[in-house]
Amino acid sequence: MKKDLFSFVMFWVVRLSMVSTITIFIILISFIFIKGIAYITPNLFAWEYNSENVSMMPAIINTINIILFSLTIAMPLGIFGAVFLTEYSNSKSKLIILITMASETLVGIPSIVYGLFGYLAFVLFFKMNFSFLAGALTLSIMILPVILRSSQEALKSVPISYREASFALGAGKLRTIFAVILPAATPGILAGVILSIGKIVGESAALLYTFGTFAQISGLFDSGRTLSVHMYAISSEGFHINEAYSTAMILIIIVLLINILSNYIAKTLTKG
Repeated sequence: MKKDLFSFVMFWVVRLSMVSTITIFIILISFIFIKGIAYITPNLFAWEYNSENVSMMPAIINTINIILFSLTIAMPLGIFGAVFLTEYSNSKSKLIILITMASETLVGIPSIVYGLFGYLAFVLFFKMNFSFLAGALTLSIMILPVILRSSQEALKSVPISYREASFALGAGKLRTIFAVILPAATPGILAGVILSIGKIVGESAALLYTFGTFAQISGLFDSGRTLSVHMYAISSEGFHINEAYSTAMILIIIVLLINILSNYIAKTLTKG
């Protein structure tokens, strides 16, 4: 009787939690879209920013560029680092345990700490000044532990029978990793990549210390701003609050499109 009562209570607790989460999500998205959609104008997508049009186009291009650049650096290091930790190293080794603990700790460090590190290391020590390169390198360091840990867990979740079957067919360890294990772990790896993209898109504190806030399409050694920094800048001025809502709306749409594309790639690779 007690077991049935507990199951009944937990059933409704789970259902209420799910409904509450979905409701909060819908309210939040609806509020931003209702506030922002009325102020979406062609001026917001002008090629050059000025104080009148407060164009977000330079910020959109900078955001896409910094996502691609940061992932290009962090993804190979994170994924191949996870392959080494999972497939080649001794899990009981003190060094491996230390690396795992360090990566878990780095995931939870506030982004402003990464920003201060990036400012001291890349802006001052390496004399990159406030630039796209300094911001992208800082973000790469910030998302590296996320990709490493998610890839490591995805590789661990691949059944041991996959490895045994591949070895039984005469495949070597390296071929097994690239032909069997990595494709099977792709959905889990992409989940970490999507989470990393979300951190990049929503990041402002670290970029304020390294990338700057100049509203332009930046080159490798030029200052600029991403969409999140753009939204912070125009909202803090107090004159373009409505345009800030429009920027938030575009930011949500970009993240949604990236998630849809990532899920499509994961399903395609899994089928393959």
